[in-house]
Amino acid sequence: MKELFAPGHRACAGCGATIAVRQVLDAAGENVICTNATGCLEVTTTPYPHTAWGVPWIHVAFENSAAVASGIDAAYNSFIKKGLLKEKPYIIAFGGDGGTFDIGLQALSGMLERGHNVLYVCYDNEAYMNTGIQRCSSTPIGAATTTSPPGKFSIGESRRKKPIAMIAAAHDIPYVATACIAFPADLKKKVKKALKNTPSFLHIFAPCPTGWRTPSEKTVEIARLAVETGVFPLYEITSDAPLIPKITKKRKEGKMVEE
Repeated sequence: MKELFAPGHRACAGCGATIAVRQVLDAAGENVICTNATGCLEVTTTPYPHTAWGVPWIHVAFENSAAVASGIDAAYNSFIKKGLLKEKPYIIAFGGDGGTFDIGLQALSGMLERGHNVLYVCYDNEAYMNTGIQRCSSTPIGAATTTSPPGKFSIGESRRKKPIAMIAAAHDIPYVATACIAFPADLKKKVKKALKNTPSFLHIFAPCPTGWRTPSEKTVEIARLAVETGVFPLYEITSDAPLIPKITKKRKEGKMVEE
């Protein structure tokens, strides 16, 4: 199999986001155009004049990965209507949790509501890691960040994590799913489903060893434990049963969050 996301990029050792992208592109194949919001993934994989991407890729502003992907879809529709092309490639918009949960939520909502043929992939490391580990609406309650530090009068982050996948599903789109880098077969299966049922949304749990202060070699293990303890459940939602999640990976009995 041709490697569509090359090694040698400048992401931190154990970066969950780059593991996620590699798995997504493995499932999508070469016939794809990607947009990528500003963030860790963009900064570390495309230092000019180098790139780790083996597919067409566009760097866009922090807030508009979904908007640019929508424009690509509209452009291809125009080309096809004029007889200049017969079919369009897959279109995947990548954004981190900050660019998805917060800054890019409006563009994402518009893309989903208008029904564009786009798969939106959110790689979630639960904070603004690229700019200094600040809290985000993806940050879970009790987590320590530079803007929600724990202390004598604080548990850390005081708000609950925004249910972004359910928000996406509320747009009544064909396919929504959660995935985790520790379960690549499940993730790739969902990517293939999502690409055939657009607009679609895939929320990928991708730990950040730098921001989480965890050993780089433990990234996949930590990701697996998040699923096995029920912290990050894996499910999918289809248009056949809107807003009703179907669990695709059951929690392990006896696995506690303390692990």
